[in-house]
Amino acid sequence: MAALVLGALTQGTERTPWLAAILADRWRRPGRMPLLLIVAAMLALAINYAIGVAAGMALTTLLTPAAKQLLLALALVLAGVGTGWRVKRPDDLAGWRVGRTVTALAGLFIMAFGDRMQFIVAALAIRSPLPWASAVGATIGALAAIAPAALLGEAAWCALPWRAIRLSVAAILTVAGIILGLSAVSLI
Repeated sequence: MAALVLGALTQGTERTPWLAAILADRWRRPGRMPLLLIVAAMLALAINYAIGVAAGMALTTLLTPAAKQLLLALALVLAGVGTGWRVKRPDDLAGWRVGRTVTALAGLFIMAFGDRMQFIVAALAIRSPLPWASAVGATIGALAAIAPAALLGEAAWCALPWRAIRLSVAAILTVAGIILGLSAVSLI
């Protein structure tokens, strides 16, 4: 559940949904939902978050429980700080001549690779008895942000009050990270 909520919060403020909205506008057909784009996003995110889980599992035996909690706290604080920054418009991938499916899958994979949520997924996987659930939850949560962006299109997506959304999400992530970090070192 934590991965699902964090996936929705962090991915909503990333450039990945914006790219999905841009691609959906370019490929939109009257009366048709951008299903290909949503499926491509699901695959791209699932692969990215599986990589995060694998990285987390590679570290899990090296860390104490307190260190695992500190790592998650650090991931949340860094995500919170990064969320507060303004997001630049992603490249629209207009020059890619590999077809819609490959453009959507590769473009969204590259956009999501190394983002805040991948680090959070790794930190959640380290702490979980079911590490794969972190990737599943994060994928579902991220899709909760990307699917509406693809359905809305770029103009409607950009019309949302992004400054207020980014600052609210930044505050939530930063405060949660600070509380986890203080708890990990037994200060609260």
